[in-house]
Amino acid sequence: MAKTVEPDVSRETAPDPVQRPRRAFYDTSEDLPGPTDQTDESTDDVSRETEPLPLTLPRPLTTRIIVVANQKGGVGKTTSAVNLAGALALGGLKVLVVDVDPQGNASTALGVDHEQGTEGTYEVLLEGASIHDVAVPSPEPGDLWVVPATIDLAAAELELVSMMGRERRLDKAIQRYIRQHDVDYIFFDCPPSLGLLTLNALVAATDILVPIQCEYYALEGVTQLMRTIGMVKGELNNSLKLGTVLLTMYDKRNNLSREVADQVRQHFARETLDTVIPRSVRVSEAPSYGSTVLSYDARSAGAVAYREAAKEMATRDAGER
Repeated sequence: MAKTVEPDVSRETAPDPVQRPRRAFYDTSEDLPGPTDQTDESTDDVSRETEPLPLTLPRPLTTRIIVVANQKGGVGKTTSAVNLAGALALGGLKVLVVDVDPQGNASTALGVDHEQGTEGTYEVLLEGASIHDVAVPSPEPGDLWVVPATIDLAAAELELVSMMGRERRLDKAIQRYIRQHDVDYIFFDCPPSLGLLTLNALVAATDILVPIQCEYYALEGVTQLMRTIGMVKGELNNSLKLGTVLLTMYDKRNNLSREVADQVRQHFARETLDTVIPRSVRVSEAPSYGSTVLSYDARSAGAVAYREAAKEMATRDAGER
């Protein structure tokens, strides 16, 4: 008679109480080879031996109000906004992020709740709420605050149309907040379309930060954005300027990346940061954990790159009037 073999249950593991995305196997070690440009962190154009970010970055002479915009989607706009904000806060600066995108991706990446009914940007724009009352601290290190965006913001475009001074509602709220709070940087993360939400951010801002991916059609949305800047400057905000261009998704193994970077530097020699942001799995994974890449994996090439970009921005802004 055949012997019955009992299953070895000792090898079974208890289910994970929190179902979170798991890192891909190839991304668990920096020494493992990665055949594609999205997974090979060893090819990132940033050394992990880079000098660490100073404990205290220099403060800008005046509050920098920066809208992160590009009318072309998929360029690392939200990723750059939250990671630069996190890096500046980590450097001892006081930072506010205003999520102006109904998708609320910046709120997610900074670990802030933004379920329907949460007070945030919608209440500021439509109900005249104070930013002081709706801003919440991010669990990220440093003095970092967030005005969250909920799905309610999707209706704001239509609701703003009939309101008086509809383009300046965010500007008035920001100016009131600056009078009441000592803040170094304010970032607006906008949707990739030019509607009343983005227009409100452009009117309230002093600087535009444009992330440009090092890929084909990189300058496609920038031409449209420059026309938009011209219109806003002439009619609504004369102080608005293109302040920073950040090269993202850079792959030094790819000739196209180098060619695009050279082309961008030719067009925007003064505005383009020396630091480039490499392709990085860590950067892509971090938002699913409600975190910036700085907290998710501080030693990764993506984290080092954003820290260096923040350092470059702060050093430059400290010397500009």
